[in-house]
Amino acid sequence: MTEITMQRIATIHTDLPEKFGIPRQSQLVPELTAKITFEEAYRNPESVRGLSDFDYIWLLWVFETGDRSFHATVRPPRLGGNTRMGVFATRSPFRPNPIGLSCVRLLKVEQTEQGPMLTVSGADLKDGTAILDIKPYLPYADAYPNARGGFTQDPKAARPLLQVEIAEKLLQNIPEDKREALKGILAQDPRPAYIEDDEREYGMMFAGKNVRFSVSGDRLLVSNIT
Repeated sequence: MTEITMQRIATIHTDLPEKFGIPRQSQLVPELTAKITFEEAYRNPESVRGLSDFDYIWLLWVFETGDRSFHATVRPPRLGGNTRMGVFATRSPFRPNPIGLSCVRLLKVEQTEQGPMLTVSGADLKDGTAILDIKPYLPYADAYPNARGGFTQDPKAARPLLQVEIAEKLLQNIPEDKREALKGILAQDPRPAYIEDDEREYGMMFAGKNVRFSVSGDRLLVSNIT
């Protein structure tokens, strides 16, 4: 088999240091912002000339998953984690090549002492993820609003948004500009699709804080933020 070598061109910096809690697709939590910084070889300011004229960009990035053996089918979370689909009909991280694709909103392009820095929103990437490439989103070529969406269009496959309850004294532990992002992540129900345990307490790291919560029906209650 032919091997292809790629290089990290940039790194994304987010408030989510662990896989748990990361939105399952980009733009599900538009309040979630992130920064992208470039590797030294790609810090020429000219490399981002014209980029600020676009509202959205595509990120090609690397999944941090250990299993690289080929599996023809996977179990998408959207189908409850029990139904198998062909790997190439999903966006599962367990793929022959660990390449992810995300469309994010470009909020700002700025020049710093360390080269260009991009501020984006709606990312579904873990903190420190390697970026392989950045391309502009082209509305005339990339948008097909009437296209079929396969199993993702089945309304029974989508989890309803949860009602998030956080006491004001707990919310004070999160910076004000990040609170809506936290609420958005929790509303998406970060639990594994195959787990629905009303007695269980879950925890996720966000913005340097440990957020503890439980879920009962369509209600998510945050019990502590430390």
